Amino acid sequence: MKTAPSLGSVLLPASVAALGGFLFGFDSGVINGTVGALSLAFGSSAAVTGFNVASMLLGCAAGAFLAGRIADGFGRRATLFVAAVVFAISAWGSGAAGGSVEFVVYRLIGGFAVGAASIICPAYIAEIAPAAIRGRLATLQQLAIVLGLFAAFLSNFIIAHASGGTSAVWLFGHQAWQWMFWVELIPSVAFFVGLLFIPESPRYLVAAGRPGDAARAFERLGAGDGDAQVAEVAKTLRADHKPSFRDLRDPVRRRVHPIVWVGVALAALQQLVGINVVFYYGEVLWRAAGFSEGDALKINVIGGFINITATLVAIALIDRLGRKPLLLIGSVGMAVFLGILAVVFSRAGVGEDGSLALSSSAGTVALVAANLYIVCFGISWGPVMWVLLGEIFPNQFRGAALSIAGLVQWAANFLVTISFPVLLAGIGLGGAYGIYAAFAAFAAYFAWRFVRETKGRTLEQMSADPPPPRGVPV
Repeated sequence: MKTAPSLGSVLLPASVAALGGFLFGFDSGVINGTVGALSLAFGSSAAVTGFNVASMLLGCAAGAFLAGRIADGFGRRATLFVAAVVFAISAWGSGAAGGSVEFVVYRLIGGFAVGAASIICPAYIAEIAPAAIRGRLATLQQLAIVLGLFAAFLSNFIIAHASGGTSAVWLFGHQAWQWMFWVELIPSVAFFVGLLFIPESPRYLVAAGRPGDAARAFERLGAGDGDAQVAEVAKTLRADHKPSFRDLRDPVRRRVHPIVWVGVALAALQQLVGINVVFYYGEVLWRAAGFSEGDALKINVIGGFINITATLVAIALIDRLGRKPLLLIGSVGMAVFLGILAVVFSRAGVGEDGSLALSSSAGTVALVAANLYIVCFGISWGPVMWVLLGEIFPNQFRGAALSIAGLVQWAANFLVTISFPVLLAGIGLGGAYGIYAAFAAFAAYFAWRFVRETKGRTLEQMSADPPPPRGVPV
């Protein structure tokens, strides 16, 4: 008879791993309040400024792609140690950069850490969590991401307010935007120290041929008889070789496993609904809509708080309602509110300075719709995508599949981020939001058609018999 796992035994390791998500969110959001200051500091054009913002995402794609292979070879915990060090290097270098080229180099370095953390943290949490509470624990990753975003927005606002502006000289003769990046050194050090106190993933240890260490890790995590757990995991692994990229191909059907394509689509759609336009370009977006710099930064803080609240709702519901219902509800809601934003901005006038001119009522509608869109994302695709990516892939090729899905996720993120300034100049905010609304509507169809529920199933049950998505031939 199995011993019921203790929440306390897995909560600390899951929370420490989720600090990687916090750094992911902070590093992604800190750029939001520095866009204008970077342009002035480096004398860069609009195109170069856009690349300064989006450059990190190229590093993210590389980090996500390589991290799965590194984690399969050296362990989840070891990979996260490297990420913690790289986060600190990037935080310092980004603030100390004297030009666009140097800044981009450090942002690419930071992107590698973000990409690695984005896939290894949820994988680690999924691999240590019991099935009954896996959804809630895995959602800690998204909660940490949005807390990191909120912390970045709040930190940017406080520093800008204290210094008198993002380009103003502040402490020790350094500009405010530099300190916005240096604040990230604090959580980077906390993440590194926290990793010293958590065990390696027992499922990785089984795959690495270390059953004794795996059994001790299972028992430390409160999973009962460690040897029995090891035997159960071992049944889902191939004895002739360790996990690798070649396992992505089904040797019988001679094609990529269908579940890999589902993961890839989930990863891409989370970005194609346009959420990071709000988080990366929030200040630029709301200033384009006629708000002042101070008001735009306040709106960012409000949006970050709403995102946190929505994620807490997702934590409460994900193991009760399940993953698929949340995806469906969120997709429909996002499509509706993005559609409203598209209509509002497409009807806006243009002021004398060339910015959008919204009436007070239209501005209120836009703010409400944007925040409700954040709510819909926060209860659905924000956390649920990461939970599913940690769950749906079998033990044999989880690391490899996460590498592919992570690469696609960050490539889509880069595409959306780099294209937004072009869309803004070409078809305006209304047209851009119309495109994101169409992707949200498609996301609803995809979730209904291809996503199968994983609530309550162990990773070994899904590894032994991964449910084929409806509509995909098997």
